[in-house]
Formats: sequence, structure tokens, C-alpha cells
Amino acid sequence: MMNVGGHERKSFSDLNTFQVHPRTKPNRVLMVIYMCAILALLYHHLLYLIRSISLPSLSLFFADLVFAFMWVTSQPFRWRPIRRKVYPENLSRTVDDKDLPPLDVFICTADPYKEPPMEVVNTVLSVLAFDYPSDKISVYVSDDGGSQMTLFAMMEGSRFAKRTTTTATDDQLSCSQQEFQKMKILYEQMKARVELVMERGYVEDDMITTEKEREAFIKWKRGFSRQDHPVVVQVILESNKDIDISGESLPNLIYLSREKRKKFHHNFKAGALNVLIRVSAIMTNAPIVLSLDCDMFCNDPQAPRQALCHLLDPIEGSKIAFVQFPQRYRGINSSDIYNNELKRPFKINAEGLDGLGVVNYVGTGPFINRKAFYGGPLTQTNVNTFPGFNNDKIFDRNSINSRLVLEEAERVAGCKYEQGTNWGLAMGFRYGSLVEDFFTGYRMQCEGWQGVFCDPQTPAFLGDFPISLNDTLIQVKRWSVGLIEVGFSKYCPFTFGTRRHSLLMDMAYGFDSVWPL
Repeated sequence: MMNVGGHERKSFSDLNTFQVHPRTKPNRVLMVIYMCAILALLYHHLLYLIRSISLPSLSLFFADLVFAFMWVTSQPFRWRPIRRKVYPENLSRTVDDKDLPPLDVFICTADPYKEPPMEVVNTVLSVLAFDYPSDKISVYVSDDGGSQMTLFAMMEGSRFAKRTTTTATDDQLSCSQQEFQKMKILYEQMKARVELVMERGYVEDDMITTEKEREAFIKWKRGFSRQDHPVVVQVILESNKDIDISGESLPNLIYLSREKRKKFHHNFKAGALNVLIRVSAIMTNAPIVLSLDCDMFCNDPQAPRQALCHLLDPIEGSKIAFVQFPQRYRGINSSDIYNNELKRPFKINAEGLDGLGVVNYVGTGPFINRKAFYGGPLTQTNVNTFPGFNNDKIFDRNSINSRLVLEEAERVAGCKYEQGTNWGLAMGFRYGSLVEDFFTGYRMQCEGWQGVFCDPQTPAFLGDFPISLNDTLIQVKRWSVGLIEVGFSKYCPFTFGTRRHSLLMDMAYGFDSVWPL
């Protein structure tokens, strides 16, 4: 139904609603006033330049022209901002738990010293606790540093999961003090073992408890380095075999380190994510993919159901490429005088873009329709038609630890696999920019997909912001260089986007791409 007067639209399934911001009309009036003032100022500059040209007058005119351009291109964020609300409690009335779509979760890490393995374990455990059927969740940890310490931490985390109750149920939330203390002791023991391995710098035999684990570390031998090593695929938890202390099935947990050779460009995080797409397609092939940074843990177990309120919407769901949750951070005081929470790009501008039917993909916290990696919504591509990517030979996904499945997974994770294919060009995460998230989301929406911004009152995910000046500068530098790479490429939003989307979207993406200047 549509309520024009109240600016509210509700889907027929009652899964989600949205409301146009009440200050939209006053903002538009202010836009007109500002525009008149800017035109008057530029007109004044031109009249002065006609009478006499000097370096100061030219400099002032050019400076005001640049500021006017930036102001104009930023206005789409304020044209029609909307706020959405989801109703996950209604999802169970629409879809039974047994009919919910499977979910593949990608967690990326690259350096055990900059991204401590315990931090990765905490993120994995938070995902295992999703309020979602555990047999429908598969967690893939991509270790681009190829660290045996990260693999060891994942094994320790799996042992902790087996000895506790990982599912988010009412019983868990109301556990006794004795059960809580037991869980705390187990966690501290796990943490101590992981930190001991970190101090040593490698995994010694006395830390390995089973022969299966010993076999997993065989590949770490002489000549193995983070820039030159073979594929490592290790199934740590298998849903149809591993259970917790309550007898509930545990989600799949797979450790992956793609092959790296010095002669082949690894394409940074985008390359690692494309390997995850292919390996997960071989092993579980869930239609929904969640991508998380290793320091961004789940704060609300209801997050998958909230995303499905959009992805399963009978009207708009088939057009949605991803549902983006905002980046939120813990430990920030209410004043946030240093703007660590980055509310402008991650919340305020996101609400404005959402009103235009597009949203920035910010790298962590999006639930993605897997089909969006393979083409536009109207040009559905069969993954089996891709060169060297034939899933017909994988006949038994019920056993992701079988020899055939692992061999095929290792093949598509090889560094030679992408040669002669469209991976990174027209499929998967796009190469060509350090901000592969921004670039990929932009390209998806140019192909006809839509994005949705979901910002519930309880933050779905929480992370850690940089605490040192050096880390902040590195992060801002990467963002700035990556955005400029998009702005000055053939995919520049001011030229490429105008042929494929609305003018307002192009202006908004164009503003982001030249913002670092």
C-alpha cells in the first residue's frame, strides 16, 4: 500500500516500510536559495574579470567554482533521504525456518599481527550465534597472509563452539551464573593458547591435539611465505557432523588461504573475495552472501532476518543486489569530537542515496544476492558456463570435506585460474581500485541492481576504529587513492554512469569519487 501524504510505503508482505525524512521539503527550499546565492557570486566574479583580470581574482573565481561544483554534486544526498524499518517478527509468518535461504559468510584477514587472530575468532563466534538455522550457515575465513597462527586460532574457536551453546536462543540469554562462568573459563583458556602461539610465532607440535590437525599444518614447510605459497583449504567444522553441547548442529567453518606466487598479481582484497566467491560456490553455493571485516563482529543475532525482510520482499526483492548495514563502532563517547564514527558517509549520506534507489557498498556488513556477482538482474548468467567453472562434476554438496570438492575448491583458488576469464572485469568484485567495495557496488548499480540501506536501532555490527594517527592516515590514504582511481578511470561516474543510471546517482557517486581532492 502507498500513503503519499504520510510519505510511507509498506510492502504487501509487511516485512519493511520506509518514510521520507520530514525535512526534505525545507531542504529543497534551502537548495534553491543557496543556488541563487552561488550563481550571484559567480556572476559577480565574471563581471569583475571582464573589467580587469588579475591573478588574485582568477584564483578566487576558480576556488569558488570548485566549491560550487562540490556543493552541487553533494545535493543528491539531501534530495530525498529516507529511513527504513524492518519487521523480522513477520518473516516467520511468511517463510518457515526450514525454507530460509542458506547464507555464506566471508570474513577476511591478512596479517595476524595487525589483525590479531583472537579478534578474528570473536567475529567468527558472533556469526555462529546468528538467530538463524545453523545448518544453513557457512563461514569462510579468508587468510590472505597464509598464517598457520590464524588457522590454529580457528581450530581453537571451533573447539570452544563445540563445548558451549552457540545458537542465540532464550535459554542462552538466560543462562545461569555457573554456566556463564564455565563459558568464561573456556574462553580464557582458548585465548591463552592462541596468544601463546602468537608469542612463539608458529604452531609447535605440543599445541596440536589430533592427527587431523597435524595434517592441516603440513603445507607450512620450508619455502612457505605470505607472498609465495600453495592453496590451503581446511574444513574445520562440518554442519552435518559437528554439534555443540546441547546437541545442536554447528555451522560449516572453512579456512581458506588462496595460492600466491610472486609472478602473479594478487589484486589485493578484491582478489581474495573473488576466490571466496568461487570456493563457496563449489562447496555450499548459498544464494545470500555476507561480507565482514575481521574486526566487525555481530552485535544483533537478528541481522540476517532483518536483511531478508528486504531480500525476500515480493515486490522489490528480486531487484536488490545487497542490503547494506552501516559501519558502527564501539567505545565512542556521545560527543565523538574526532568524528571517529564517520556518520556523514556511513549514515547521513547513505540515507540520502537510499532515497534514490542506490547505496554505497562499504565493504563490511552487506548481505549480497550472489546473482549480482554474475551480471545484471535481467541478464542472468549460469555459473556453469564460465570457463573452467563447471559445477556439474560436484555432485555431493552434503559432504564439503570430500576429496572431489576439496580438489575443485583448490583449483578455483589457484593464482592461474582467472587468466582468460572476466573475473574482476565483469564478474565478482571489480579490479582497478583500492576501494573495491565502492567500485563493485557502483558497477552493480550501473548494471541495473538496486541497493538498500538498513539501519536498525540496535547496531547489527560493531567494530573497532583506528586508535593511532598512523593507522588513521593509512586508512584515509587508501580510501582517497581508491576513490580517485575510480574518478579518473573510464568508469568515472560523470561520464560512464550517465548512460546507465539517473543523473542524481551519477552526481552523488561523482562527489564521492572526487571528494579526496
